[in-house]
Amino acid sequence: MTKPIRVWLTPPGPNSWKVIVVLEELQVPYEIVSFRFDDVKKKPFIDINPNGRVPAIEDPNTDLVLWESGAILQYLVEQYDTNNTLTYTTLKEKHHLSQWLHFQMSGQGPYWGVAGWFNVLHPEKLPSAIERYNEQVRRVLGVLDSWLEGKQWLVGDKMTYADLAWVPWNDRLDSTIGVAPEEKFTGFPNVKAWHERMTSRPSWIKSMETRARLMDEQGLMWNGVPKGMASFQEYEAKIAAGEDTAKV
Repeated sequence: MTKPIRVWLTPPGPNSWKVIVVLEELQVPYEIVSFRFDDVKKKPFIDINPNGRVPAIEDPNTDLVLWESGAILQYLVEQYDTNNTLTYTTLKEKHHLSQWLHFQMSGQGPYWGVAGWFNVLHPEKLPSAIERYNEQVRRVLGVLDSWLEGKQWLVGDKMTYADLAWVPWNDRLDSTIGVAPEEKFTGFPNVKAWHERMTSRPSWIKSMETRARLMDEQGLMWNGVPKGMASFQEYEAKIAAGEDTAKV
């Protein structure tokens, strides 16, 4: 019998939810260790991941500790997707899946994250930085939209882990670049349809219900800052001072 995989995460960030939605799709048992962003650079988590970033997993079935969300996704499908539900084993398709995952990790994640920083969290508005990274977001969306023309999925004729890896960051694109939710994929109809195919699935709906509950348990606003704090800088300052941010 498969023992639950332990997933260490802080609820706000997108990367952890790539892992959760894939676990849900594969119906692999898991348990979440949800902790505060304040503690990502502290024990016990840095004993799990010395880089102090979520997610990380502990798999008691193989005695493996693993971090970096892309590496975790590839491990999960190799170890637990015995029916190849979310993957392919044929030469071209297997490496094309890896290609799109690497593009998500090197293109979408960093650009969406930096765009979100300058649009939302940075203490001063820097128009040149905002335009630079918003334009990079649009560029990556353009690559996706062009590729998805006439296609349902990134690789082959089924949804794979490569598709799912893109969902968490895309789902919060509106808040990342500061537009209305219904406008976040304006000009990119193929990306919009692709995204909606995945977010309508029970695995995603359940994952986001779990995220909402964990965010509420920690008293966090949509941007990951605790309720009652004016800015991310105030939050960081309180963490640096060793204050208990849960009491705000």
